[in-house]
Amino acid sequence: MSFTDATQYWNERFNKAEFIFGKEPNEYLVEQASKYLKKNDKVLCIADGEGRNGVWLAKQGMQVVGFDASDIALSKAKQFVQDNQVEVEYFFSDTDSFDWQANAYDAVIAIFIQFADPAMRERIFQNAYKTLKSGGVFILQGYTPKQLEYKTGGPSLLEHLYTEEMIRDLCRDFEILDLSCYEKELNEGARHAGMSALLGLVAQK
Repeated sequence: MSFTDATQYWNERFNKAEFIFGKEPNEYLVEQASKYLKKNDKVLCIADGEGRNGVWLAKQGMQVVGFDASDIALSKAKQFVQDNQVEVEYFFSDTDSFDWQANAYDAVIAIFIQFADPAMRERIFQNAYKTLKSGGVFILQGYTPKQLEYKTGGPSLLEHLYTEEMIRDLCRDFEILDLSCYEKELNEGARHAGMSALLGLVAQK
């Protein structure tokens, strides 16, 4: 999918008054951030959508940079930033056109970025590794193949879903600090609601 196609696709989804994934941060992110992140950390949020995770991180005193391929989502995110009286630096970009500077961030956050096909997913992991400082962490949450049975959110394509084996392979340069597959009731806006089959990862450079 080209950047233009991605923008069109996501703009159609985000073009409504409600926050389609809610305004609360992702639970797995909150849990892991309390263990691995600290105030003043420089954090990158991949495809941060309407800003629920970026804004929460900024409220914890972190320096947050985020990007998304939907300019409609970003305008909602920027308003959300203002409403919460925090600062987040947002860029209108997809994962391939973003400027992944080397050794720039203490953490990279990837919450439900399952628009990525296998080749793009490989590039995202490589770029996340490159852009992290030594000792920095990559926090990822996504759906496993069992999610196709639940149909409570996420992609319908099997190749976009995560298995533990696949994630271990993608993390060959990282040290894995947490890798868990579990099932849990999610309540993240209209798009992620109900029993879900999830995978969580924290990996360190």
